[in-house]
Amino acid sequence: MQAKPTQSADQYLLRLYVAGQTPKCMTAFVNLKKICEEHLAGEYQIEVIDLLENPTLVRGDQILAIPTLVRKLPEPVRKIIGDLSNTERVLIGLDLQRRKVGES
Repeated sequence: MQAKPTQSADQYLLRLYVAGQTPKCMTAFVNLKKICEEHLAGEYQIEVIDLLENPTLVRGDQILAIPTLVRKLPEPVRKIIGDLSNTERVLIGLDLQRRKVGES
């Protein structure tokens, strides 16, 4: 798992918190990369934080479940828990797509 190295002013800074290379964590990373390439091409940076290697980092973003995606930039901070397989929910969570009328 690698992060995209470029960063600019209107870029999305995304942190994916995982615990090792479990199937669910790997799926979350693959789904996140796909969504970013389709909807944020060239405008995102992904930081993968493995809490098995850095357990103290769990406090910074108040991580309660794994995998968790945290959108650090643009503000406000947003969190999405799970393997990110529901693309529509991820897009809404990242504020890339508005909820349809009547959805809760």
